[in-house]
Amino acid sequence: MGYELIVCVKQVPDTANITGEAMKADGTVNRGALSAIFNPEDLHALEAALEMRERYGGRVTVITMGPLGACEVLRECLYRGADRAIIVNDRRAAASDTLATSYILSQAVRKIGKFDAVFCGRQAIDGDTAQVGPQMAEKLGLPQITYLEQLIEVNGRNIRVRRNVGNGWEIIESPLPALFTVIDTANKPRSAAAKLTMRYKRAKCIGDITAQVGKEMPDASDTDKQAEAGRRLESLQKLGAVIEQWNLDDIQADLAWCGVSGSPTKVQRVQSIVLTKQGFTAVEPSEEGVGKMIHELIVDRTLG
Repeated sequence: MGYELIVCVKQVPDTANITGEAMKADGTVNRGALSAIFNPEDLHALEAALEMRERYGGRVTVITMGPLGACEVLRECLYRGADRAIIVNDRRAAASDTLATSYILSQAVRKIGKFDAVFCGRQAIDGDTAQVGPQMAEKLGLPQITYLEQLIEVNGRNIRVRRNVGNGWEIIESPLPALFTVIDTANKPRSAAAKLTMRYKRAKCIGDITAQVGKEMPDASDTDKQAEAGRRLESLQKLGAVIEQWNLDDIQADLAWCGVSGSPTKVQRVQSIVLTKQGFTAVEPSEEGVGKMIHELIVDRTLG
């Protein structure tokens, strides 16, 4: 029978190396100042989908939203065994918060059409909100199971999974389609396969191809550039190495819900906190001890 599985992945800034240039004046992240990596828990979401396909058959489609550079994480997905890769790339989606991002991704899922399960990482390390997956489920009208730790069984149109609840776990059954957010203890993501890496290392979307042609043929006419881009695209299509590229119009998105206009969240400041104090301070369990602690916190400007 087989199942149509969708995985949402994200290229994120490496938050382990925050610098003073990490934030722009308008409150958005300056991604150019930070190296980009594959969001860690999204790799576990991809692995969960690949394992489900291996057990029950089907196809895995990966989606990301972002600049053309985000195609790198899609290639990483193809190296690991994904069947189809899609990037939603549109300048009008810039500065989208979780509300706008979940809307855009849900529209992309709707454009795909038939699907049986959507997998997301629990959260992204650049925001740590864990909101996009659940918000997508609400917009798509899907049952959601968060903190997925183990896929136990799929039986026809029903799925049974184990969910981590912090101090224990619970077994949940759900009808399909459903959306799942996956945690980092769910599995061990596989490495890229050498054969797939050789096949997809040149995988590109049309935006990548057009930019490359423009760089290599700066003096050529627009007609010649378009013709060359078309030839390169056709060559990649024969190899099955094309990353599909959609914009907001392709997914029939309402622009009022995208980008800055669709993002009520405003970031005031981004900073790196480094804890340097050694040892600990003992506080007497008395009114005087607590009062002294509060006074020290205010003097140190930890409070107030």
